[in-house]
This record gives sequence, structure tokens and C-alpha cells, in this order.
Amino acid sequence: MKANVLTRYRVMAYITAVWLLVFTGAIVLKYGFDTGDTMLISQIHGVLFIVYVIFAFDLGSKAKWPFGKLLWVLAAGCIPFASFFVEPKVSREARALIGGGTAAPARAEA
Repeated sequence: MKANVLTRYRVMAYITAVWLLVFTGAIVLKYGFDTGDTMLISQIHGVLFIVYVIFAFDLGSKAKWPFGKLLWVLAAGCIPFASFFVEPKVSREARALIGGGTAAPARAEA
């Protein structure tokens, strides 16, 4: 697995998490205080979430995650603040795979 797979996932996890918080705030303003509109924010978050799902599937397939773990990582993109707790754990596990699984054996030169 290459490091850029993890980097793409991490960037989208944080961007999606921030937009989910913005969207949640907009929903509270719209329905709690009868002010504002959520159409643009919800569309932006929807597109970002789709990209997040693609990158999470890519990371999960390359890391050979079980289906349950993949669902948990995807659910983290739907729960406000969850990505901020799930992403560091996923990153630590993926870094171990990158560091341990990509090193080529050294060749002896004669």
C-alpha cells in the first residue's frame, strides 16, 4: 500500500468532518431558529462524502479490512465529531502497513 492512499483518506476525512459540522450547525439554525438555508451546504457535503466513501473503500481494500470495520469507518463520516476520533486510529493502523509491507529486500551486490 502506498502512502498517498492514506493521505487522500486523511484529507477527505477531515474535510468531510468539518463540512458535516457546518451542515449540522446550518440544520440547527434552520429548524431551531427558523433562519438560514441548508441547500448549498448539504450539496457540498454530499459531494465531499461521496469522495470520502471512495477513498475509504480504496484504503480499506488495500489494507484488507473486514467489512464490519469498513462500515464503521464509513459511519464515522455520518456522525458529527466521530471522524476526529476514528481517523487517527485508522491512520496509525495504516501507517504500520505502509512501513511494514512496502520495504523491498536489499540486494547484495558483488
